[in-house]
Amino acid sequence: MGTEYILELKHISKSFPGVKALDDVTLCVRPGTVHSLMGENGAGKSTLMKCLFGIYSFDEGEIILDGKNIKFSSPSEALQNHVSMVHQELNQVLNQTVMENMWLGRFPMKHGLVDDQKMYEDTKAIFDDLDIQVNPKVKIGTLKVSQKQMIEIAKAVSYNSKVIVMDEPTSSLTEKEVEHLFKIIEKLKKKNTSIIYISHKMEEILRISDDVTVMRDGKWIDTKPASELTIDKIIKMMVGRELKDRYPEKKAKIGDVLMEVKDLGTLNPGFEGVNFQLHKGEILGIAGLVGSKRTEILETLFGIRMKGKGQILVKGKEVQNRSPKEAMANGFAMLTEERRSDGIFGGLSVGFNMTISNLPKYQKTGLLNGEKMKADITKMINAMKVKTPSMKSKIANLSGGNQQKVILGRWLLTDPDILLLDEPTRGIDVGAKFEIYQLINQLAEQGKGIIVVSSEMPELFGISDRILVMSNGHQSAIFDSKEVGQVDVMQAAARFI
Repeated sequence: MGTEYILELKHISKSFPGVKALDDVTLCVRPGTVHSLMGENGAGKSTLMKCLFGIYSFDEGEIILDGKNIKFSSPSEALQNHVSMVHQELNQVLNQTVMENMWLGRFPMKHGLVDDQKMYEDTKAIFDDLDIQVNPKVKIGTLKVSQKQMIEIAKAVSYNSKVIVMDEPTSSLTEKEVEHLFKIIEKLKKKNTSIIYISHKMEEILRISDDVTVMRDGKWIDTKPASELTIDKIIKMMVGRELKDRYPEKKAKIGDVLMEVKDLGTLNPGFEGVNFQLHKGEILGIAGLVGSKRTEILETLFGIRMKGKGQILVKGKEVQNRSPKEAMANGFAMLTEERRSDGIFGGLSVGFNMTISNLPKYQKTGLLNGEKMKADITKMINAMKVKTPSMKSKIANLSGGNQQKVILGRWLLTDPDILLLDEPTRGIDVGAKFEIYQLINQLAEQGKGIIVVSSEMPELFGISDRILVMSNGHQSAIFDSKEVGQVDVMQAAARFI
């Protein structure tokens, strides 16, 4: 292999109690290229990268960087050797400034004190080079998720990295920001930096990759030049079967009106004039650009935000939903967009995470009925096809798709009438997505009303009966998804901008 590769991970294996996460995986990255790593959730992509980055130690195999055998014992050692990683879940010190986050643990010093001026200038130089328009002196907690993401990428660049791992870097970026990221990647390639790019977005992968490696169930499946691949070929490699249709067929019968929303609005800053009916068995998609206030509608319906005006009627009766607890009592359930920060209790078990919203159901004379809980958890793990060694495993150790299934299972145990799903398949692979769509369909068949917010237009068309379009805090249109195309929705989404 010689110097053809900047980085070689050869025959890597890694086991955790009860599960072999990596089984003889090889990944070879050429200098100055984008090498995409693909596979369903749980395929072992992140585990492989954590072995490279010194977060996990691998059991078998070897890693060669720039011709030298390496085995990093910590991320800081990886960074010192010019290997950096932009994680999917951002870990930043929110009450510190952007530049302090950039140089955390390696502040420039002068006469024994932190040299703020040099820190500012060094940060500004990198931002200018990458065309990032953020003031280095503002607190990072005040920024949008997409800006925080760009700062993480700039930080990775600041280590003069030979290899940068990007794990789902576009999951919270708008189309314009994605274009900006791709420009940064082009610049890095010209400087002979290699990128290992993990994403589920097939169109992106085909557009920016030089090479693509596919993993499945902890094993290496194939590595091919991106120019030889199509979306269908990648899907087949990932799932080991052809997903003829990315979306399962809908069989639910649309029934009576379950909920009516009249002139709904929230206080500043918010949205206004939202009107729609949701029928039993219906899946209503909500489309709109980032900032159009789609999530805010769901949060208002679920009592996370205060309703400013308008009415919410369930089965003809007005409900107030002044808090999530009240909303749950009225038959609502909500799956939030940010799994890690407000969806899961990462350090606790799958079983705990599945039953936490439903504890009153298991209480008898003040004690919890462990048998009933166990039976429900087992039933739900099987029904949702959750891949987990046991119900006692920590939820944080599961893949993103499996975490999402656990949270969905949690809400199903409360037996809601109305399900509010905010980006239910964000950061989830194509096979797990299909399973979640099937679950959504099954719920519709049971007569539940479902509202789905999604930034992926094909997904909205693939699963929704109707699509409500938001634009800049206003309801712009409501379409039958079989009668319009993506262009109509995009025009409506831009109407009030």
